[in-house]
Amino acid sequence: MLRLGKEELKNKKDHFEKVDIKTPGYPFEKVWEATKREPVWLHIGGGNLFRAFHSVLQHHLIELKEADKGIIVVSTSNDGKIEKAYHPYDNLCLDVTMKVDGTLDMEVIASVAESITADPKTSSWKRLKEIFRNPSLQFITLTITEKGYNLKDIEGKIQGSIQQEIEQGLDNPKHTMVILTALLFERYQNGKVPLALVSTDNFSHNGDKLKEAVMTVASMWKGMNTVDQGFIDYLNDEDVITFPWSMIDKITPHPSLVVQEKLKEIGFGSIDLIQTRKNGPTIAPFVNTEESEYLVIEDSFPNGRPSLEKVGVYFTEREVVDRVERMKVCTCLNPLHTALAIFGCLLNYTSIAAEMKDKDLKALVEKIGYVEGMKVVVDPGIIDPREFLKEVIEIRFSNPNNPDTPQRIATDTSQKLSIRFGETLKLYVERDDLDVNNLTFIPLTIAAWCRYLMGINDDGEVFTLSPDPLLEEVQQHIQKIEFGNPDSVHNHLKPILTNAQIFGVDLYEIGLGEKVEEFFKLLIKAPGAVRTTLHNMVRMP
Repeated sequence: MLRLGKEELKNKKDHFEKVDIKTPGYPFEKVWEATKREPVWLHIGGGNLFRAFHSVLQHHLIELKEADKGIIVVSTSNDGKIEKAYHPYDNLCLDVTMKVDGTLDMEVIASVAESITADPKTSSWKRLKEIFRNPSLQFITLTITEKGYNLKDIEGKIQGSIQQEIEQGLDNPKHTMVILTALLFERYQNGKVPLALVSTDNFSHNGDKLKEAVMTVASMWKGMNTVDQGFIDYLNDEDVITFPWSMIDKITPHPSLVVQEKLKEIGFGSIDLIQTRKNGPTIAPFVNTEESEYLVIEDSFPNGRPSLEKVGVYFTEREVVDRVERMKVCTCLNPLHTALAIFGCLLNYTSIAAEMKDKDLKALVEKIGYVEGMKVVVDPGIIDPREFLKEVIEIRFSNPNNPDTPQRIATDTSQKLSIRFGETLKLYVERDDLDVNNLTFIPLTIAAWCRYLMGINDDGEVFTLSPDPLLEEVQQHIQKIEFGNPDSVHNHLKPILTNAQIFGVDLYEIGLGEKVEEFFKLLIKAPGAVRTTLHNMVRMP
């Protein structure tokens, strides 16, 4: 039985190959030693996206002999990620690519040379300071989700716990942004060496948000005389410290039970060690992911960088990164995902891939993408929007191996609508050659979200809504609407549809409020009305 570990890999390499698991083609232990001596790349947040994307990129670059160093990965949370997902397997990971034809491409990834939990109370803190002092370190990447950058509450004030943490000084940080800023001060005090800090989290202008968070911590320390003005100047010097923008796109669902069973069938014994963290997703010695991937980064690296363009990363100007982001988030992927999530929950689907076999749902996303969205798409120049959209619909969403669910994607929908649909609505209003009243499928999807908020599926049965910070606020209006009775719709929908915080615009002001109301009335007529309305609308010429 095969187990994932460096000794097993060295002594039973042929055994891996016999079951079609590709193994490293380079002396990985020598790469690890060189990385620890002269680190080049440190990554904060070693979750599934990092394991399936960043680490694989560097692994392939080493295999091409275009790099001789790996990555050091750091977790700033004491959630057991490093101790359970990395240490038991000598930092190795089995990357499983779930292909559309149902086959799996499997490869042992060996680019992670060291894995550390950032804890100021242990020797790991001393080791992290050593890494940040080293002039060889070229850049930091992060995948910590958007909330990992948040220091302030909804009123714009520093959260109490973070305020207290910052006031304690440099020696006992816990929040990722405080940890990172403290380590940057260590680098400043030891040569002021250049460094790039690259957020690769999936939100717009992520580099700016990272810089804002770091500067907030540093400025508070400056006000307390914990750091000097020179540190502030160091962080603000764009020739020395940079915060490049990036756009990342790769679906990495939680470990799949289907993949787990297939690995068991071929005798991959490490699979028995799958664990579920108390406050997080399942941890496994493998990561499963789709074939498609995109990483576009502003090329601003003052201390150099690996030649990652040779393994598919796009390095370009900030404006191009922004255009790629808008293409993906506002037109060619995220709006379609949200539409599938909303209608999928109403129509009792538990798989995005299964939804794509539904002719009505496939027609819906085709019309949102090709018909309504493509008219305002931002062409980034480096990626063809129409080809990107075709890949999303025909390959990525349709992948039967991808276990992603509409319920997961429906999480926090109120926070997403202003970008995923609101930006398109604004362009239809602004442009003389377009008429917002000609839109059908975007307002239909908005109406379906309001229908979703009733918590009643198309069979008339109650279902559980996905988490959303505005649920309580919007449901106080939706709950007053009687299912099957459209008479009082206007009074109760209006407070929602006028909310520019949700949609980016007041839907009545731009002339779409009444259309959304009419769609909503159709959707609540009776059980089965969602299917009937959807079918009738997508079949219209």
